[in-house]
Amino acid sequence: MQQRVIDTALIGTALAGLLVTGVAAGATHGGPADEPTAQKVTGQQVTAHKAAGQQLIGHNVTDQLVSGHKVTGQRVSEPKAAGQQATGQQVTGQNDMQAARHATAKPVKKGPKALFSGKTKASYFWDDGSGVNGDTGAPAGGKPMQKGLFASPSWPMHTKVKVTYKGRSVTGFVGDRGPGEPSHRGVMLDLDTYTFRHLVDGKKPSSKYNTGTSAGHLKGVKYEVLSWGHGAGKKGAPKPLG
Repeated sequence: MQQRVIDTALIGTALAGLLVTGVAAGATHGGPADEPTAQKVTGQQVTAHKAAGQQLIGHNVTDQLVSGHKVTGQRVSEPKAAGQQATGQQVTGQNDMQAARHATAKPVKKGPKALFSGKTKASYFWDDGSGVNGDTGAPAGGKPMQKGLFASPSWPMHTKVKVTYKGRSVTGFVGDRGPGEPSHRGVMLDLDTYTFRHLVDGKKPSSKYNTGTSAGHLKGVKYEVLSWGHGAGKKGAPKPLG
């Protein structure tokens, strides 16, 4: 009986030794003893997920701050500052464009206001004292015959006049008297050949004495008196010569 108890104790001791050896062998060869290591890795992953969760919570907190109208986070201030900078640049760009428009805009030059205006039938002439084509002598106003020298039956000498026909204009002055008899038939203005041809088609005459066109008169020529001359004559509506 005593021997059986001793044998049982020896067997228990042997079994305990085998269990300890098995545990050690399992730890050496990657057996069940690896489970604590696996749990440790899993713990790190849990910790990482927890950290990620905290990061997400941080974003949620920032969103709550934005909803609460507290602009304290850098991520909120930076976009706002960037938006202000963009708005400032846009306003500056618009100001620069407006300044450029004002810098390049040229003031519109307005001519002198007409003192008297109307329409008439106009003829042409060239009197230079040469006697060519019925030339009656030098112009009565004392200035030589030239482009822009007109003849009027009644206006004061050296009256400044602008004539316009079909969009073309010439500004000249009264330097002679005429036309004679045609003025009694409504021809109240005699133009030099250069002005007459320019009003017809914008070209130059064939010669000083010939316009180079078949037109003898231009009906509906607009005249504008820009300033009255100080020579002999009468202001106002033109009157037939004599």
